[in-house]
Formats: sequence, C-alpha cells, structure tokens
Amino acid sequence: MHPRLFLDCSRGSQKLLAGTGSISLLFHAFPYGNETQTFIIFTFIFFFLNLTLFILFCAITITRYIMFPDIWGLMIRHPAQSLFTGTFPMGVCTLLSIAVGLISEKYRLGGKAFLYAMWGLWWLDVAISIICCWGMVHIMETSQKHSLQSMTAVWLLPVVTLIVASSTGGVLSSVLQEYDPGYALFTQISSVFLVSIGLSLALMLLTIYIQRLIIIGVPQGGNVLSVFLPLGPTGQAGYSIILAGQYFKEALPLRHGGSTFMNDPSTGNIIYVVCICGAFILWALASMWMLFALLAVCDELRKTHIPFRVNTWGLIFPNGVYANLTIALGSTFDSPFFRIWGAIYAVFTLLLWSFVAVKTVQLVHNRSIFEAPCLQELNLLEGVTDRKNCLSPQGMSNSNSLWTCHLDS
Repeated sequence: MHPRLFLDCSRGSQKLLAGTGSISLLFHAFPYGNETQTFIIFTFIFFFLNLTLFILFCAITITRYIMFPDIWGLMIRHPAQSLFTGTFPMGVCTLLSIAVGLISEKYRLGGKAFLYAMWGLWWLDVAISIICCWGMVHIMETSQKHSLQSMTAVWLLPVVTLIVASSTGGVLSSVLQEYDPGYALFTQISSVFLVSIGLSLALMLLTIYIQRLIIIGVPQGGNVLSVFLPLGPTGQAGYSIILAGQYFKEALPLRHGGSTFMNDPSTGNIIYVVCICGAFILWALASMWMLFALLAVCDELRKTHIPFRVNTWGLIFPNGVYANLTIALGSTFDSPFFRIWGAIYAVFTLLLWSFVAVKTVQLVHNRSIFEAPCLQELNLLEGVTDRKNCLSPQGMSNSNSLWTCHLDS
C-alpha cells in the first residue's frame, strides 16, 4: 500500500463516518414503515458499514501518525484542517446511538453488560469531545491566525462535538432508566450540560458567521457548501433537547431526596414543554440556514461549476440531523406536515449520500481524490519555505513533493 494513502486518505474519513452514521439514524427514525423488516435491515446495513469504515479509518489514521509523526503537529496548527478533528467523536456517537437505541433497547442483545459497555464508551467519547471543543478553541485563540475573511462554518465543528454527545446521552439515559435511575439521571444532566455549552458557543459563532457572509460574502467555489454546516448544531441541539424533555417528563418527580424542584409533580411536564418549544425554535433557525444555503449554492452554480471534493461529505451529517429533528417534531406534535417534510428531507439526504458515495468511489478508483489536499492546502504550517517549489510544475510533477509541502519548515 502506497504511503501517500496514509497521508491523504484519513483527511476526509471522519466526515464520511458522521454522514454515514446519520443515514442509519434516519432509517431508524423514518416516520413511515420504520418498524418493518426492510427498514430495520437497512438500518443495520448502514450501521455495520459505518462500523467497518470506522475500524478501517482508525487503522489508517493510527498508521499515518506512526509513519509520519510530524504530521500531527502540522495538522493541529493548521487553521482549517485541525477543526475536522471534532468529526471523530461525532462519528462514534452515531454508532453508539444505533447500538443503544436498536441493538440494546429493541432487541435486548447483550443485556445489561452490553448497555453498560456502551455507556462507558459514551463517557470516553464525552471526554474526547470536551478535549476537541475546549482544546481546539484554545488553540484557535493562541496558536493559529484567523480572520473574518477566512472564516467558514467549519469553525463550528469542534463545538458540535458536545451537542452530538449530548443527544447520544439522551438516548442512553432513557434506556438506563430501566436498570439504574440514578445513573440515568446523572447521564441526562450531563447531557444537558453538554448541549448548553455546545449550543451557546455555536450561536456565538453563527453570529460571527452571518456577519462574515454579509460583509465579506458567501465562500466561493466548493467552499460554498460549508453554508450547510449550521444545520448541524441547530438540528442536533433541537433533537437533544427533545430527548431531554422526554426523559424528565417520565423520570420526574423523583419522590425521594429533599429537593422541592425535583419532587414537584409539575416539574417534569414544565421541563418537557420548555424543551419542545426550544426544539421548535432551533428547527426554525435550522430551516432559515437551510434556505440561506440553498440560495448561496444556486447563486454559485449560476456563476461557475462547483467541484466535487472529499469535503463534500460534510454535507451529509448536517442535513441528516435536520431531517431527524423534523421527524422527531412530527412525532411530538403528531403533525402530518412535519412527518411528510421530514420524510422528504430524509430521502433527499439519502440520495445526497448515494451521489457523494458514488463520486468518491470513482475518485478513489482513479486516485485523483488523493491529489486534492496538497493542491488545496499547500501551506500546512506557517513559515513553510518551500511553498514556491510545491506550486512549481516541477514540484507538482514529483510525487515526493507532495510530502515536502506538508513537512518542510
């Protein structure tokens, strides 16, 4: 296997995992026929496909940093590439959600031991998510150079990790309630903490991002697709809040302890109503960003062709979680509008995944997908002295110069 595979392949792999995982979640939540054998089979197909890809890309990524240890430092200091580290815990959460919601809760496979194993993995994912969020924001503040002009919605990726982890915690807490209500309550409170921090940071960044779009303009070329990324934090936070409301409605009052708040018979219903209202507001906000993104893409298509790149995988997850939130609201409100719109958007997301998957397979077959990162991100480390050589025809014709672009300083 050529060493360049380890340099380039893992760069878009985690976006692929998060996107594929969101498709399995959509099959599981689809408002029509999701209990049929066909939908369950497709849910498992995408789950095991995602699990296989996760194992494969983890092996490639580990090998990459063993073979080229300097790449880690360069990647962390890169103002754009480092932000994609947050997609790793997001991909893990999509696996855990299906493992808990379908394998453990529905089929009771593995029993209590399997559920507690998934709970332990969730806490590990939470730790990684916290490191990605706080760590990357700190690195952005202290070790990288950013500007309003260079800003894209990719800034949201480290923050979304907390929101995605919180939604998986909501799935876990509802299943844990049967075995240990104390653990379930602690898990859900932790999830509320995570979504509160993640959503707060995301809304701050979205304020800066709308300023960037108005003052600087919409990102050009393939970067215009990043305008869909705000659907991620808004859609997933709304879904997480719905799960929190459903849990507290069922779990409260506690009927033990000295807390008046936790033992009041009306507390659970009040929290539930507030959560559903908040989820609807976030759905409306996500719908606004979806329309902005469609208008931006249509405007860019009128001007030029949008090239396909591995970063196109970043489209799948935010659109998937928006569809999932819409479906959840349809179930909550018993609303035909939300159910139909959620189903339509879920089908659109599946078609989008299919298109991106086919294009990716074609580019992998002719190896052109492995050329893009160097051509687009030559200056991985500030102060690269050989950038002109990388840009020269001689440098671009020499396959080893692709490594020089990454490693010379």
